[in-house]
Amino acid sequence: MLIMLKSLHLTSKMATIEKLFQPVQPKNDDTGNKITVVGTGQVGMAAVFSMLTQGVTNNIALVDVMEDKLKGEMMDLQHGSAFMRNAKIQASTDYAISAGSKICVVTAGVRQREGESRLDLVQRNTDVLKIIIPQLVKYSPDAILMIASNPVDILTYVTWKISGLPKHRVIGSGTNLDSARFRYLLSDKLSVAATSCHGYIIGEHGDSSVPVWSGVNVAGVRLSDINPKIGTESDTENWKELHEMVVKSAYEVIKLKGYTSWAIGLSLAQLARAILTNASSVHPVSTYLKGEHGIEEDVFLSLPCVLGSSGVSDVIRQPLKENELGQLRKSANLMAQVQAGIKF
Repeated sequence: MLIMLKSLHLTSKMATIEKLFQPVQPKNDDTGNKITVVGTGQVGMAAVFSMLTQGVTNNIALVDVMEDKLKGEMMDLQHGSAFMRNAKIQASTDYAISAGSKICVVTAGVRQREGESRLDLVQRNTDVLKIIIPQLVKYSPDAILMIASNPVDILTYVTWKISGLPKHRVIGSGTNLDSARFRYLLSDKLSVAATSCHGYIIGEHGDSSVPVWSGVNVAGVRLSDINPKIGTESDTENWKELHEMVVKSAYEVIKLKGYTSWAIGLSLAQLARAILTNASSVHPVSTYLKGEHGIEEDVFLSLPCVLGSSGVSDVIRQPLKENELGQLRKSANLMAQVQAGIKF
């Protein structure tokens, strides 16, 4: 009886469709802007929400090992379809769903345990990436891989090694967020919009990041021309506290709300838009740095990069002061030391 009812339902449904539509040609599901996000935690979902609501993409595939969470997130987003631009949202524990992606964003990873060393955390996350990356490359061999899992610079290097992809197609979210935090703090101090304050944090996304005080400007006016001691220990205006606040801000947000999500989600959406639209816009992202600024190690760290449809097309050669170069090279040494202990 149940089978008969299902059959009747299907027949009546098909009859309605046949009466409603006059097919002209077969439908094509390829939107040309498919993005896969691996990991449906706070960061992954903030990135997905930012990309969908900003119109960066209308074709998202979600992948995670937690089937119920995955399905729940997919349904919740699908129910908002009428508020978005014809969004196609899929989810599966099977990586086959990622096939044909232009960008694969990896936010999955394990968190640092109490008392756990940085290397132990890196090794556990390397073991996670050994499962994820080959699957993404298998189903989307032409995709750009964008890594947001922490420690992001080392895991971008790990992804490059595992994937076998050319270096320009493996990008870490890097200091794009650190630089945004820096610009916000500058704007707060200067009472000017963050979009009108220009300054970069380079190097590691983390404690050894480097503020490029020599380049901070508003309307092309470099603050270092007005205050030559800006950012130094002898600066009586104490501008260096802004960088200290950038470094501490993630810890502060995590302490207050348990995790960071919205800012990194918006950052990933901005980077994805630059790639999908072939924007040739400049963003400080984690990229292969051997040979730049006297760095001799195989490391991925952030410098301002030109992003387009093929990933990183150019690295901007910023003129750096000696102290800035020293800090950047120190950052590279730290990365190399941790990487030396990774088992692939």
